[in-house]
Amino acid sequence: MNYPENLKYTNDHEWIRLEGETAYVGITDYAQSELGEIVYVDVTTVGETVGKEETFGTIEAVKTVSDLFMPVGGEVIEVNAELEEQPELVNQDPYGKGWIIKVNISDPAEMDSLLSAAEYEQLIAKK
Repeated sequence: MNYPENLKYTNDHEWIRLEGETAYVGITDYAQSELGEIVYVDVTTVGETVGKEETFGTIEAVKTVSDLFMPVGGEVIEVNAELEEQPELVNQDPYGKGWIIKVNISDPAEMDSLLSAAEYEQLIAKK
């Protein structure tokens, strides 16, 4: 499994990468492997401000549908349009082309409460 050091992680298996005022959010390599083949990503919160740990959408795999949770509070400003035609990008490149949303975060200090790559690896090791 791959857990890039430049990302922060949640207990719910989302990752976040801050670039200036904007953050990219997706699901981890572990999450996509547990879900299996991703067939649909549904995000209906564009333009809305969503609180930390609130649901911003769902992700559908062949076997199940799972909620997607915000790592930090903020306004959802964009959904990865490529996922509409190619949801499998989440499986193939979860930290790159498989990102799910872009967010203008409300409080950068909320990033401090998230897990580092090493802490996330420890969380996964307990499963």
